[in-house]
Amino acid sequence: MAKTGDRARATPGSALDALHFALDRTSPVPLYYQLAQQLEAAIEHGALTPGNLLGNEIDLSTRLGLSRPTVRQAIQSLVDKGLLVRRRGVGTQVVHSQVKRPLELSSLYDDLETAGQGPTTDVVRNERVPATADVAAALGIPEGSEVTLLERLRATHGQPVAFLCNYLPPALLDLDTARLESTGLYRLLRSAGITLHSARQTVGARSATAGEAALLREKEGAALLTMQRTAYDDTGRPVEYGTHIYRASRYAFDFQLLVRP
Repeated sequence: MAKTGDRARATPGSALDALHFALDRTSPVPLYYQLAQQLEAAIEHGALTPGNLLGNEIDLSTRLGLSRPTVRQAIQSLVDKGLLVRRRGVGTQVVHSQVKRPLELSSLYDDLETAGQGPTTDVVRNERVPATADVAAALGIPEGSEVTLLERLRATHGQPVAFLCNYLPPALLDLDTARLESTGLYRLLRSAGITLHSARQTVGARSATAGEAALLREKEGAALLTMQRTAYDDTGRPVEYGTHIYRASRYAFDFQLLVRP
């Protein structure tokens, strides 16, 4: 008779060798879901890292004492999330962990670097354009005034995570494309003596258009997280307005909620 909290341990031959999985066979929670959640946690906390091999489904089912359909379902759920990939002749491999970003005034570049995600940036546009009504309102300037438009594709481990669109007053600082591809925008602002103090931010969600899906290597209609942010310096001046989209399969905002006294 199976006991609550059965311990399944992998035998030598895969990245699972040092991991233990506590599978409660008496729980109403399906075993595939328990396994998927524990594998995802191992990826998120770095116990399984990009490039690690888990072996094939037959080996995994034998090592973990589970049926092959159970293992297949657990793996497929993480393949769908973009955390694992099946490679012919190789087996199941860890691709990356989901980026979880604290909801505070920080840059995506800094958050990814701090998390050891190895961010890279491709600058798509860096040019002067007339401010639309929305941009003008956010930056407190007349509509049609010239602003600097930045469009950047941010990636980790060779996989795109976000497409970032930012507008800045042109007199704020000189934004060199080469520097933008080697560091983050907020770092450049700080290095120019601009102290970021606060921001107004709206987070939402929608489906990817065909163009966005192609940029982010998603399917058309895939779920995207959206963010609009206006950042202010320590004098209260708006210095940056951004409209960003993120792959929901690879990205999440992390909130800390406090009880109002």
